[in-house]
Amino acid sequence: MDTLPPFATHRVENQPPPFAPRDLWNDDAALREAVRREGGDDFAAQLAAYGVLAGGDIYALSFDAHRDKPRLRSYDAYGHRIDLVEFHPNYHAIMRAAIEHGVAGLSWHDPRPGSHVARAALSYLHHQVEPGTSCPLTMTHAAVPVLRHAPALGEWMRKAAAPHYDGRDTGSGDKAGLTLGMGMTEKQGGSDVRANETVATPIGGAGGDEYELVGHKWFFSAPMSDGFLVLAQAPGGLSCFLMPRWHPHGGKNALRLMRLKDKLGDWSNASSEVEFQGAWAQRIGEEGRGVATIIEMVMLTRLDCMLGSAGEMRMALAQALHHARHRRSFGKPLLDHALMRNVIADLAIESEAATALAIRVAGAIDRAGRDPHEAAFARIATAIGKFWICKRAPAFVNEAQECLGGAGYVEESILPRLYRQAPLNSIWEGSGNIQCLDVLRALAREPEAGRALLAELERARGRHDALDARIDELAPALRGQAPPQEAQMRWWVERLALALQSALLFVADSPGADAFCRSRLGGAHGLGFGTLPADLDFESIVQRGLPA
Repeated sequence: MDTLPPFATHRVENQPPPFAPRDLWNDDAALREAVRREGGDDFAAQLAAYGVLAGGDIYALSFDAHRDKPRLRSYDAYGHRIDLVEFHPNYHAIMRAAIEHGVAGLSWHDPRPGSHVARAALSYLHHQVEPGTSCPLTMTHAAVPVLRHAPALGEWMRKAAAPHYDGRDTGSGDKAGLTLGMGMTEKQGGSDVRANETVATPIGGAGGDEYELVGHKWFFSAPMSDGFLVLAQAPGGLSCFLMPRWHPHGGKNALRLMRLKDKLGDWSNASSEVEFQGAWAQRIGEEGRGVATIIEMVMLTRLDCMLGSAGEMRMALAQALHHARHRRSFGKPLLDHALMRNVIADLAIESEAATALAIRVAGAIDRAGRDPHEAAFARIATAIGKFWICKRAPAFVNEAQECLGGAGYVEESILPRLYRQAPLNSIWEGSGNIQCLDVLRALAREPEAGRALLAELERARGRHDALDARIDELAPALRGQAPPQEAQMRWWVERLALALQSALLFVADSPGADAFCRSRLGGAHGLGFGTLPADLDFESIVQRGLPA
């Protein structure tokens, strides 16, 4: 037996090996199968390469990028106003790797069938290890279709889609690639963006689309982006604008960063409060059509909210399962204890259901331009998934922390970072109530959306009695015959989301489909994780969750 040297106090034992590096693509059977189902398999080699990079180098870089928060420098040493946000060098390294591998622009610079699915999978992989940078990556991706509404902004559109990152503080003309942010939220409005008070005054220009903006944005994320899509009140009503950080005729644009937000999480990403003091901007779309113009960006960012939450859940599951395999208690590995296997299996089926729904929505978006059914499904399923998957993430990550015990509560683990991050996606781009009201509005105004959902559910009819009963319960509302009441929309959308996830798992022939349906629809489950019925095949569910 080894003996301790003099004055040594302990021997390090019964500890799991380091989690990383891991191949996040190869480890994730549910993701690979979902990408194949939704038509993204042509991009499998690119996804495999990024899975290795994300689970290795980016994972390692992420800790300092997150720990060393961005800092605002309002003035330089000589008193000049510079409005500069400084980041840890790892932040720029991570942004460069992500953009060069297509996390922001793959679906635009390589627009083949399946490219949106592949881009979604890249976002899912990236978010697992560094969610802060996912914010500017998501907004850059989502801004491209909005820029298409203004032919004069073709260069901005091409550079936003390009696989090039340039973090220098300089004008857009000097860069091969650009990043985009967004500014909609004001103090008095929040989600009610039509209450925005920022004023846009026309100043002419060749196309009559140049304006000066005066106002204030309470939440202005990724302020070091090259340009921002913002809403402001023009003479003709609320309108959409591109506002560059640098004036097109030289020098900094007249936007002033007032402070950086001290946020619960998302530490690697800077979010700010900003004032526009006659900032130059170019109108996109017609005056008074600002919400209609920017809505496509909002829909794509909502997709990334659910992808991000699904990614966080996946990483939390992988961390918990890795620990439970290697840590021993009471004479055997944690995973060999029946109750721990129940918890891990429960997390595994929840994670797979979240992944299946998020990638299914990405597939619908991919095909929306050529398939009206898919377009209708994407329209309503985006709000359903944004509500439900994002709502599940905080409790899920906390349960994974509990699997590690105290080790899951210290910063050397990635789990505290994931836990701080987990509530963000349910708040960003419209909170839960907004999503549920969006579902109600879609059912009332777009009957094809309800029919598309019902058709999706019917694909799995006959696979389980509990699912069939839930489909029968939901069908009248989806057919437009008995619309749900507003006060019950959270309850109703929750039941719809669980039915949709169950159907997707059965269509995919997932080993966890029966367990998910029995527990979530059939009533064989408590209010917390780890309350699955005892007669399930926990072994196959756990093994599918993460290769040993």
